[in-house]
Amino acid sequence: MDHRKTCYGRDFTLVVVGQIISLFGNAILRFALPLYLLKETGSSALFGTVTACALLPMILLSLLGGVLADRVNKRNIMVGLDFLTAFIITVFYFLVGTVPVILLFIVTLMLLYGISGTYQPAVQASIPALVPKDRILSAGAIVNQIGFLANFTGPIIGGMLYGFWGIGSILRVSILCFILSATMEIFIVIPFCKQPEEKKILCVVREDMRESIRFLRKKKPVFIRICFVIAGLNLFLSSMITIGIPVIIVERLSMADQLLGVTQGLLAVGGMIGGLFTVLFAKKLRPGKAWLFLLLCVFSACVMGVGMLLAEQFRFLKYLILSGTGLLVMVFSTMFSIQMLAVVQTQTPARLTGKVIACIMAFIMCAQPVGQLLYGLLFEEISREMPFIMIGTGVVSFFIALYARNILKELEGDEDHE
Repeated sequence: MDHRKTCYGRDFTLVVVGQIISLFGNAILRFALPLYLLKETGSSALFGTVTACALLPMILLSLLGGVLADRVNKRNIMVGLDFLTAFIITVFYFLVGTVPVILLFIVTLMLLYGISGTYQPAVQASIPALVPKDRILSAGAIVNQIGFLANFTGPIIGGMLYGFWGIGSILRVSILCFILSATMEIFIVIPFCKQPEEKKILCVVREDMRESIRFLRKKKPVFIRICFVIAGLNLFLSSMITIGIPVIIVERLSMADQLLGVTQGLLAVGGMIGGLFTVLFAKKLRPGKAWLFLLLCVFSACVMGVGMLLAEQFRFLKYLILSGTGLLVMVFSTMFSIQMLAVVQTQTPARLTGKVIACIMAFIMCAQPVGQLLYGLLFEEISREMPFIMIGTGVVSFFIALYARNILKELEGDEDHE
């Protein structure tokens, strides 16, 4: 039986439910661990440095994740990595307070991000195997919405747990989430044809990545140019949001930890709205027009910076502007990202889907550690110029969006010929 002909069947539903549980556990960790580090050290530069270091294994292992997604049963990847994550958090739970906090956080976050880099290509590559081609865009949007739903509830519930019972409660809940998710994923059936393995894994990885790069260079060079656009946005706009919002709310505005949780929840709501709009207007959205969403992101970032110029007595209004414009950035960037991912999924041969997605994800993520390190230093060294840092980021992102316009028209032309 072709599982894709059943639309959103049992197996896709299990993937979605498993993602809800697993990503919720991830969300409360990603809220609590950086907040704990920032409050313990009070340094935005150190905050940016640790975050940047944590991303490095995610970039490297996302390449391995793509190869595994095409050569190993995707269900086994998801199950194994969820159990592994539960084990790592258990070890972390017993080490908190007994070893140096900075070293412990760097190692743990590097492991968690590395697992995420290996995990996500398997999830994304499973979508074309579980749903019909004409539903890939909607299915991708659903998977993204699940992530944003977890990221909405995670910071809010995580903030409550952190405030009342400390970081230990966060760790216990996340361990339970990963064990439940892994157990549920055991029952997923994903169509899989085992490929013969006659070479060592490193040789396989090298050859598979060469094949992916050859496909991108020879068949889809437009994908490479799109990667440069997204990498540029990650270097500036995404890094500014990731580092700037926690630093501004906790250090500059001196707001309560719960309000940081609310803001991060609102960012997730923005992602959910963007995913919902993508599903509702899937038939009307065209890749050639996607650059307009980038312009809307730029406008929102500039408004965010202007809002920070308000006097200190308008502290709560500044918080509202920061949260509201952050939400808008997430709405528009999500609509852009889902469209780009759907194009890659539909224009890439099935046997290459996982490794090509992993190659693209690794490439565009390379700029993020550099950006987070840069903005960590900027927010610490010239914190009084914070509004102009944000406005300047918007200006740079504006030129990136203009550069993307012609490239996206070419991408739409390629899709029309499929």
